[in-house]
Order: sequence, then C-alpha cells, then structure tokens
Amino acid sequence: MFKQVIASFIIGMMVLSVSACSTSQESSEAGAIVEDPTGSGEEITNLEDGAVIVGDDYVSENANAEIEAAEKAKLEALKQDATIYFGFDSETIANDYVALLQAHAEFLRNNPNIKVIIEGHTDERGTPEYNVALGERRTRSVAQYLMNLGVSVDQLSIVSYGEEKPLDPGHYEGAWAKNRRAVIVY
Repeated sequence: MFKQVIASFIIGMMVLSVSACSTSQESSEAGAIVEDPTGSGEEITNLEDGAVIVGDDYVSENANAEIEAAEKAKLEALKQDATIYFGFDSETIANDYVALLQAHAEFLRNNPNIKVIIEGHTDERGTPEYNVALGERRTRSVAQYLMNLGVSVDQLSIVSYGEEKPLDPGHYEGAWAKNRRAVIVY
C-alpha cells in the first residue's frame, strides 16, 4: 500500500508539472497580454490592428513602413539642399557646407544601397578644358569629404560639366558665383 501512495504521489507531481508548463504559454489574441520575448519584463499587449504596446510604448505593425517613410522624407529634404558653392578658381569646401555634407554622409551611410552622382560646374571664365578640370577637382573634393565621413566609394560617381550647364546664364559676378558649384544628385 505504501508503494501505491508513492506511485500516486509521483503521478500527481508529473501531472502538475505538465499542466504548469502548458499554462506558461499566453494567448496572443487581440487585447491579450503576452509574455515579453525580449526578457525586459515589460508587459506586451496585442491590439486588434496588429500593433502592440510594449510597456508604455506603442509600436505600429507598420513600423518598417513608417521608417521607410521617414527615410524618404529625409531624402527629399537632402535633394532640396544638395549644392555646394565654391570661390573663384577654387575646389576648397567652405565651412558653411560642413553640416550639409554631414547630413548627406549620414543618410548615405544609413542607406548603403543608394548611390549618388556628384556634378561639378564652373562659371564661364577660363577655357573649356580648364573648366572641365576645375569642375572635376570640385567633385573629387566633395567625394573625398563624404568618404572621410564614412561613405563608401561604391556609392559615389563624379561628372564634370565645366561651364556647360550654368545655373544662371548671366555675365556678372552674381551669376558666376551661382555657377561655381558641385551638386549631389540622388
């Protein structure tokens, strides 16, 4: 009889053990509180639209789409501010463009699949050959700056138009200043 009591006790413990394991799985239905897979101890609640609440933070089911939308918005802003102007006969990048180039570099580092073309331009003064060479030096200066900030050389291409594509066709200093530029084209 003692052996039957021990056997019943062992069987009872096994049943309790199995039932305890099965209750550790929580429901993942809408509105249900589920176990935190991150181990942070925060409560996670599934919502009907597929989103979840982790602790006090709402995480949309479309978080990737929202991130993509934010990256697209950054790209559009960068396209609007992608011109670096140069002094006469110079390829030196002025300090005024450090923040602009840092923003482009950060975006390109975060999006290694995106490639850009850096276009070099000059004013009309000088020979066509000289201006093409000067435009190329300007593009190389911008490309090197971006690479120094961590952008991959594989993301960068350069082209020099020299004086061929003026922003302002005027023949005065204000127009020439607008034409001495490098443009980052996405």
